[in-house]
Amino acid sequence: MTLTRRDQRYGAQVAGVWTSVLGRVRRSWDGLDSWRDADVARFQRQALPVILGGQRTIAALTASYLESLYQELGEQPPRRPLDMDRVTGRSLRDVDPADVYRRPFVTAWSSLADDEPLDVALDHGARRLETILKTDLQLARTHTVREVAADMPRFTYTVRELQGEYDCALCIVASTQRYHKRNLAPIHPGCDCIVKTVTADYDPGQIIDEARLEQLHRVVEEATGQSDRGARAIDYRKIIVANDHGEIGPVLGFAGQRFTGPDDIPLPT
Repeated sequence: MTLTRRDQRYGAQVAGVWTSVLGRVRRSWDGLDSWRDADVARFQRQALPVILGGQRTIAALTASYLESLYQELGEQPPRRPLDMDRVTGRSLRDVDPADVYRRPFVTAWSSLADDEPLDVALDHGARRLETILKTDLQLARTHTVREVAADMPRFTYTVRELQGEYDCALCIVASTQRYHKRNLAPIHPGCDCIVKTVTADYDPGQIIDEARLEQLHRVVEEATGQSDRGARAIDYRKIIVANDHGEIGPVLGFAGQRFTGPDDIPLPT
């Protein structure tokens, strides 16, 4: 599948929200005085309304996008209004957002306890903040897709479309597969893929883009000198999986990876 003008417009709108929210929240972080307990509450007062507003905007954009796709099929979109409380805020993780956005401070404090310089510790905290925030913005999208598509019987499954200048191997492989619309689309921290709904007369099976998957195999072979469709060496169909994260749902990862809680997702490098 390719991105249509509608897809590109929707993707650009969501990307604009990401940029605005990330910028405002990062400025709140950088503008703190001590990053101690008193600043935690100050940061939460400044950042949480901005974050929730961004989530709600993405949810509204996504619902409108899905409705336009449904109308293109000659169908009327559902009349039930989207319940924002089900696709934003606490519902995304079933954890108080105040607790979630205290974690960057904990990361910074832990780095200081390990004798890291202040600027390094604050950078670790900022990267943790960015990872959490990007994940929450994407969760607002995936939760909205599941909620809205449930009332659209013509849509039978979802796929992901890559966007942006760079795409990780996890997303490239995931883009070759279809997912049932009743399930949350698996993501990874920082994922910004577009989740598209699809109507079909039959289930095409797990792999829907064999050509792209084969292209990835060729790239892996060029980079590593080996490729094996039988899963004896490298077969991305076998090694890339969706692990069930207890807090944020299905998370893309590699077979054999495990995590025991939300703190175990590594910081980006």
